[in-house]
Amino acid sequence: MSAPRAVNSSWYVIYTHAKQEARAANNLAAWGLETFFPRIREGRGLTHKSASPIIKPLFPRYVFARFDANVLYQKVCFTRGVHSVVNFGGMPAAVDDEIIRLIESQLGPDGFVNLCEEFKPNERVIIKGGPLKNLVGIFLKEVNESRRVAVLLDAVSYQGRLIIEKEYVQRLSPQYAYALKTNS
Repeated sequence: MSAPRAVNSSWYVIYTHAKQEARAANNLAAWGLETFFPRIREGRGLTHKSASPIIKPLFPRYVFARFDANVLYQKVCFTRGVHSVVNFGGMPAAVDDEIIRLIESQLGPDGFVNLCEEFKPNERVIIKGGPLKNLVGIFLKEVNESRRVAVLLDAVSYQGRLIIEKEYVQRLSPQYAYALKTNS
């Protein structure tokens, strides 16, 4: 919960100490500032035994805070977890509200930024990582809260269904699809 917005408040980029993003955001919020700390969930990969996601900052060592720099700049700079406010030409650099709204628009219902492509059923995709890298298939559907997808692999005389982390799948480019078609 944040305090009422000051008349001259703007969003600023806060540079934090290493691995102190959450601490800085929480401490700034304790001062009554509106903060934004966008995070992503990443799978551990296709070779790890544990499928638990890793939660990471979207921008390591950076958070956003809305405040009136004329009034609160020094207080923000000396907040635990904060290294400095990003400056250009000796002045704190304000971030346009539209940029914050754009990042917020990418937040999923789970509160994390979604960086993965959205696929349509029957769309041709390619696996871009792990032991099945460069295999081509057809996107079937999303499973497990959109973190994993079902892909129908189509290899030489074999067709199999695969459940894979969404981040390892990308839309097949028209040029690559054409090259596959002409080489078959």
